Amino acid sequence: MAVPDSAPDSVPPEGVVPRYLRVAAALRDDLVRHALAPGSRLPSERSLAQRYHVNRQTIRSALHLLREERLVVTDRRGTFAAHGPSHGESPRPAPPPPSAARPVFPGGPRAAEALVRASLDWEPPPSALAPRLHLTPGEPTLVHRHRVLAPQGPELQRAVSWFSRAALEEIPQLARYRRARYGVRQPDLRLLYHWMHEAGLRATHRESVRVPPGAAGAAAGGAARLSVHRVVSDQHGHVLEVTDIDFTAREAAWTYEYSL
Repeated sequence: MAVPDSAPDSVPPEGVVPRYLRVAAALRDDLVRHALAPGSRLPSERSLAQRYHVNRQTIRSALHLLREERLVVTDRRGTFAAHGPSHGESPRPAPPPPSAARPVFPGGPRAAEALVRASLDWEPPPSALAPRLHLTPGEPTLVHRHRVLAPQGPELQRAVSWFSRAALEEIPQLARYRRARYGVRQPDLRLLYHWMHEAGLRATHRESVRVPPGAAGAAAGGAARLSVHRVVSDQHGHVLEVTDIDFTAREAAWTYEYSL
């Protein structure tokens, strides 16, 4: 992965995934495939920085993400691939591939692999939505905004997701973003539904697909636009997430996979 050296917290160019997320994805793949055996020591930060052509701060950010996923552990000796439960560790299960039965947040497998521009902010939802999220009027929560871009730059899909009080209380990986009150650029929430499963939540997805009024033939080149309204609830009927997705029907396929 030859990429120019830059700080991981700088704002990436339009449509470019931050380097630390790409490094984390490459290391995660090695860990899941056991190319890095459980208990083995990872190369030093300097070696990893040279391998991926990034700076050491980018490597530290990638390793921090993997530690939060319990895929690696760090002590004074270095960073090691986490052991399985039989060795006293409790790493979370390997992330499922995009083709797995559990859907990928927020726009399906294709969106997970495309160029994206995303942000995570802390703000009040629209007043009409607050009761569904079990929030008082004006109470802030996490909101995720996500755009899928074609390689040439045109926008194929955009989505906005609002998370409920129950979601923040029940999903540890999501709750950690409470600290980011001033926004996170390019957050990696692709495993959200996997996190729900880990938290013991049996999520129900209810989706409505429609053509917005006046959308047919109104987009550039006459392409229609479709909108998807998704409500994800747990086994008790508590709403966890409300997402609205809009995409160009001609240029973006909608693929949704789930298990009963």
